[in-house]
Amino acid sequence: MANRTSTQNLRKRVRYHYRGNAAGSTLRLTLGCLLGLELRRVGSGKRMTFGEVGEAKLSQWMADNARVSWIEQSEPWDLESQLISQLDLPLNLDQNRHNAFHSRLKELRAQARQRARELPISS
Repeated sequence: MANRTSTQNLRKRVRYHYRGNAAGSTLRLTLGCLLGLELRRVGSGKRMTFGEVGEAKLSQWMADNARVSWIEQSEPWDLESQLISQLDLPLNLDQNRHNAFHSRLKELRAQARQRARELPISS
């Protein structure tokens, strides 16, 4: 597998998942869709988020329910592949087609994007 090294450190990546928006975080996109938040086009219409209120609700939900832990690993992409193949990690789409929830989650996210395209752009 190719080295997919991030240009950001772990702290910045985790902070963005907790404080960013669905346009830049697949975790936020997935959780927001599962929680039934309305995805909307914003700005020029190319970015999609849950809007100011929805993103705030999602951030609060994550603060109340989501936890992060990590271990140091020199080649984390190898460990990631192993964990995804061996554990039931339904929120991961990448490398996870074997998961029973994969197609449903992919469909749910696609439906949210399609609905957002049909709605007017939010401010």
